[in-house]
Order: sequence, then C-alpha cells, then structure tokens
Amino acid sequence: MEKSKRTIQRFEDLEAWQHARILVREIYRISNEPKFSKDVGLRDQIQRASVSTMANIAEGFERDGTREFIQFLSVAKSSAGEVRSHLYVASDQSYISEKDFDCLQSLTIKLSKMISGLMTYLRQANIKGNKFKKNLNLET
Repeated sequence: MEKSKRTIQRFEDLEAWQHARILVREIYRISNEPKFSKDVGLRDQIQRASVSTMANIAEGFERDGTREFIQFLSVAKSSAGEVRSHLYVASDQSYISEKDFDCLQSLTIKLSKMISGLMTYLRQANIKGNKFKKNLNLET
C-alpha cells in the first residue's frame, strides 16, 4: 500500500517538529527535578538547546525558501546533538535515571534522523519555496 501524499501547510504538521516538542516537554520534566534543577547552568543550557531544536524547525519552515529551511534544519539538528551531549553530563552527575537517559537519547537520535531525512528530501525535491513563486493573477 502506497503512502498518500499530503501537503504540509504549517510547521505543526511536520513530524520532526512534533517530536521536537515532545523532546522539549521531557527535557523540562527531567531538568526541573530537584537534583537536576540545582545545577542551573546545565539545566538552562539543556532547556535552551531543546527549545532551539523545536524553534529552528518552525523558523526555517516559515522562511518560505528551501535553502533557508535546510539551513535552519541544520541548526536544529546541531541543537539536538547538543541535547544528547548534555544528557551524558546529567547522567554522569546522577541527575537522571538510566531509563530517562536511554529514552531521551533514543528520542534525540530519532529526531536527528528525521531532520536529516527532511533535509535530504528538500535537497532532492524540485521545490524552491513560496517566496520564489511568481505573482499570481487572481482576477475574479
């Protein structure tokens, strides 16, 4: 059975953005636990990196240019990598459980792969983005 094609109309429709939102929610959950939250520097940095992942997917989508979108997706992917790195610090300091570490590592790896896949698709697609469309004559 072939997957039906659908047009993504809003950044909220992107699976990568949806997964990034889950990542943000989970990062805030674990980093606001008492032991973790006392390490203000790490807490703030991991929260910012997770939010950056989600925000850059949205911002790139709203730019309306494929090259710009890919550039923002690259930043989002980098931020997801930063989250993964910070998770090692949190684990090494015993701020998070092994279960949370494994779950969040898996989520960030999956998210990075989704972002990479979207970047590959955009590079191969013959789409330049809305800002490159010619003015339409909408006479009625």
